[in-house]
Amino acid sequence: MSSQSPGPEQQALIDALQAEYAAVFAYGIVAAFSNSTRSDLVASDTAAHRARRDATLDALAAADIDAPEPEAGYTIPFAVTDPISAAQLAAQVEADTAAAWLSVIERSQSEHTREVGVTALTEAAVRGANWQAILGVAPATTAFPGRP
Repeated sequence: MSSQSPGPEQQALIDALQAEYAAVFAYGIVAAFSNSTRSDLVASDTAAHRARRDATLDALAAADIDAPEPEAGYTIPFAVTDPISAAQLAAQVEADTAAAWLSVIERSQSEHTREVGVTALTEAAVRGANWQAILGVAPATTAFPGRP
């Protein structure tokens, strides 16, 4: 059992962890339907989310906060049946994780957590822009990643 209940910063990290769990799950679906020429990109993005998940688990453990376990499965926001919908899901995953990490930045109380949030938000924004470019969205970037 944890000796502390989560404060706003730790709750933001828990929420971001949940987003990373969902991202790892969703990238399994992206991998199944993605264009085979993008397998290296999908593998790289999946590895980035796994690394961010693991680092967030470590941060929560260091703060003596019990981290939730991943769900058995996650609801995908739309049917993924081909490479286009797989790329759309990847772009959505990056938007969702960017929003979660923006919330970490907004609720962080330590410089370290804020730095982690900025790095995670930036990485999600870059991955999201890559997928938007693949989908032919112009511009591929947004002025304020993590915001609807």
